[in-house]
Amino acid sequence: MGFKLGILGLGTVGCGTVQLLSNCDGRHPLLEEVEIYRVGVRNLDKPREVELAKGVLTTDLEAIVTDPEINIVVEVMGGLEPARELMLKAIRNGKHVVTANKAAISRFGDELYTAANQAGVYVMLEASVGGGIPVIQPLKQSLSVNRIQAVTGIINGTTNYILTRMQDEGSSFDDVLADAQKLGYAEADPTADVEGLDAADKIAILASIAFDGGINREDVYCEGIRQISKTDIEYAQKLGFVIKLLAIAKKVNQSSLSVRVHPTLVPSGHPLASINGVNNAIFVEGEPIGEVMFFGPGAGAGATASAVSSDILNLVSQLISLPESSSKDSQYKISNLDPLLASFHQKNCKLAPSKELVTRFYARFLTKDQPGVIGKLGTCFGKCGVSLESVVQTGFQDKLAEIVVVTHDVTEGSFHKALDEIRNLEAIDSIPSLLRVL
Repeated sequence: MGFKLGILGLGTVGCGTVQLLSNCDGRHPLLEEVEIYRVGVRNLDKPREVELAKGVLTTDLEAIVTDPEINIVVEVMGGLEPARELMLKAIRNGKHVVTANKAAISRFGDELYTAANQAGVYVMLEASVGGGIPVIQPLKQSLSVNRIQAVTGIINGTTNYILTRMQDEGSSFDDVLADAQKLGYAEADPTADVEGLDAADKIAILASIAFDGGINREDVYCEGIRQISKTDIEYAQKLGFVIKLLAIAKKVNQSSLSVRVHPTLVPSGHPLASINGVNNAIFVEGEPIGEVMFFGPGAGAGATASAVSSDILNLVSQLISLPESSSKDSQYKISNLDPLLASFHQKNCKLAPSKELVTRFYARFLTKDQPGVIGKLGTCFGKCGVSLESVVQTGFQDKLAEIVVVTHDVTEGSFHKALDEIRNLEAIDSIPSLLRVL
């Protein structure tokens, strides 16, 4: 065995990674150069799906990241701390890091990359976005010669499962969420998923790579799916759309980006409209390539272990090619990091103010059943420069007329100005739904 691995965490992803690395038959032969040397856990006595040699398991995580025998540290414990500090300590001790931790990377990526570049080691993060879908390395390598214009993704399997079931069955959000929790697709506390926070972490990472600059995670606009109703899903279908939670990073102009997460009406003919269940997909637009899409399982032990192990394989291929004099150094410091594997940001990306963003909107109004209401809505929109693509009145709710409008492209500022006027109309009871349109 040439390279010793220290793994932090032995949950779902950790167990999946150990299982994969323990059975190399039919896989790339370089994986046989990897030895699972230490695995850090909180509880030695907890039953686990994998068996490890005596002495491999330890509760001393710091000893793993400082052990001179270990070449690569794999962080699959999740959370912000102590994951961040342990990764930094591993880097300072000359160890390459592989991580699946989207929350830590989205917030502390620059700190980790700077430390790694100074130490001559790599931080690899394929598993942080999209589960088993290869997207990080394609963006850094295969697509790096393109001018990327937009990255749009369905990158949270839980919310995609919920919205798919609501669409297919006409079920309510609360009912499907409860089922998702029973099936293990949603956590007991689903906040990070259903409020869009998990997707926001991931799109911040993708945007930083696609547009070659740091993204302040706190500046990413984030809106979840709790407010999506059966009514809106039905209207979307009638209008030729499906509702998906999209994460979008897009060039606004030469100097600024839009990075956001929100439920979105997607035209039924768009490739992302057919991505259902717990699957993920990332749709990339660039010049000269045009449009490409990456699709596959976005979570799970096997899928994520595949991404983690691919990063380990990339590192082994780098380390095994070092001159013999370097290979005698247990730290395997690399004096000239491969720029297509290394992570670094030469600038910070500027995010455009939300009022300047251009998009289409879907809005559903409940109004008093009076003549001329649609005309008054049209007048308010027209005064604010909002052009309407469609206006539909199909029924009543509790004696209130239900009116649905879809706009043409408009700035968010202009649209919300029109809504402020509309809310003051005597005939308007409420605006129960407001969604963006792709």
